[in-house]
Amino acid sequence: MGENKQRMLAGDWYLPDDPELGADTERRSVLCAAYNAAGTTSADRAAILAQLLGSVGPDVRIRPPFQCDFGRHISIGAGTFVNFGAVFLDAAPITVGAHVQIGPNVQLLTPTHELDAARRREGWERAVPVTIGDNVWLGGGVIVCPGVTIGRDTVVGAGAVVTKDLPAGVLAVGNPARVVRTLT
Repeated sequence: MGENKQRMLAGDWYLPDDPELGADTERRSVLCAAYNAAGTTSADRAAILAQLLGSVGPDVRIRPPFQCDFGRHISIGAGTFVNFGAVFLDAAPITVGAHVQIGPNVQLLTPTHELDAARRREGWERAVPVTIGDNVWLGGGVIVCPGVTIGRDTVVGAGAVVTKDLPAGVLAVGNPARVVRTLT
């Protein structure tokens, strides 16, 4: 594994325009295109997910189109459902628990960019893991920002932008997402 990729996986600043990362991106591109192609059977999609993702539990359903950065850094637990248009940018690990419900057009984002204009122009970025607990429901259009953990049994309302960790068993809504009540 090259130094740049090691930096990326360690959460350090790295340059995404790297031949090794480019090869991983090409692999992902081919697998996502096959997954998203019209006429691909459910059995074929399950086999593609097994190749694409780092780990995938039984009875996981992801409706196409589905896009990711690498795929290898994504782990999805048993019985999880992901609706149309999901984007999982997995430059760092994305861990999705079991029995999670993910609405259409949800984005799970691990990359973040340099605030310094000169370094940003040079292309520096880093990535911070995203973790979604068991039995979470993310409504349509939710965006989960880098480094966020959402506790088990939490519900995030449609269109929310989650910029900070959410505890277990709450309802959160808005931009930025805020807890509005505890769920029983």
